[in-house]
Amino acid sequence: MAMTVPEAKAAFAAEDDVPIPYMQRTRDYYMALGYPNPYRWAHFVEVPFTPLGTPLSRARVALVTTAAPFQPGVGDQGPGAPYNAAAKFYKVYSGPVDSAPDLRISHVGYDRKHTSAEDANTYFPLARMKEAAAAGRIGALTPRFHGVPTNRSHRETEGDVVELLRRCREDGADAAVLVPS
Repeated sequence: MAMTVPEAKAAFAAEDDVPIPYMQRTRDYYMALGYPNPYRWAHFVEVPFTPLGTPLSRARVALVTTAAPFQPGVGDQGPGAPYNAAAKFYKVYSGPVDSAPDLRISHVGYDRKHTSAEDANTYFPLARMKEAAAAGRIGALTPRFHGVPTNRSHRETEGDVVELLRRCREDGADAAVLVPS
């Protein structure tokens, strides 16, 4: 049987080209810090799903990010910056979508060996969302975007979700897109 062009070009990836085990890394990290139990993510057998009540092309969509507002004076926060815990934030925040805020991701532990923070659209795709609205793929953006902290505490996260939901409802959001860093 003859191979098609895509099959002929297919090749196996290198042995070391595998997904990075982030979850295990996080568990190991917390154990190394002396926590008595491995970190446990919120994971549910049943997840409630509510279909979107409005077609996406008419829906008002909120943009939610875990990126932090730039904080002068707390160290390097630029693309390629090392992890910077001083740049963390601990409360939900909001900002207008009609301007381009200066958001950064030096406060989160991402794989700095294989990626960088050069393209802000990877963690805050406001320009892409505006393009989607202009093209009619979504109805509109809410007037504000929202930032949520990455505290990793179930209790704190539950409170943040309540506040985020309140703000999304206040903005008349039909849907939200969460872009975690």
